[in-house]
Amino acid sequence: MADRRSIRCLGIDPGIGRMGFGLVVQDGSTLTAVEYGCIETPAGDLLPQRLLFLFSSLEEIYRRLSPDFLAVERLYFGRNTTTAEAVWQARGVVLLLAAQKGMELFQPKPAEVKMAVAGNGNATKSQVQRMVCEILRLNAPPRPDDAADALAIAMTGLAMRAVQTRVNTAGGQAPC
Repeated sequence: MADRRSIRCLGIDPGIGRMGFGLVVQDGSTLTAVEYGCIETPAGDLLPQRLLFLFSSLEEIYRRLSPDFLAVERLYFGRNTTTAEAVWQARGVVLLLAAQKGMELFQPKPAEVKMAVAGNGNATKSQVQRMVCEILRLNAPPRPDDAADALAIAMTGLAMRAVQTRVNTAGGQAPC
């Protein structure tokens, strides 16, 4: 009989003003949202203080929720380099936490999150939110959107970890 130990993934939707988080637990084939929400940084604070606030908040969430591993979305920005720089620095806070805690980290791209949750790498935000609600048995989409996105990222992290485990079990060869 397979090991039925539950696995806990903390998904993070990085942002400097608002960072979404969501803990999803997998027990066998069942996924459950344990907690989700957003960390909002004071808009008037300087960037270093906002990053420290994010880090302190993430540490507290980590202590409270005890995830087995983390998943943070890999981001791509087009033209707005000022926004991109701050969000990348906020994402760096998540990477720092993972390294500090010695945690396994998955970094899905937005299209991978859409594919894992909605079955379509070009899915709309509303399609992804609808599937998050359906799969996690939620009555309504989490608000704000960053929290729903974080749950989708956690679900994707769980799927990525399952594939990695299967590959590792097969001796580094992709299973047939």
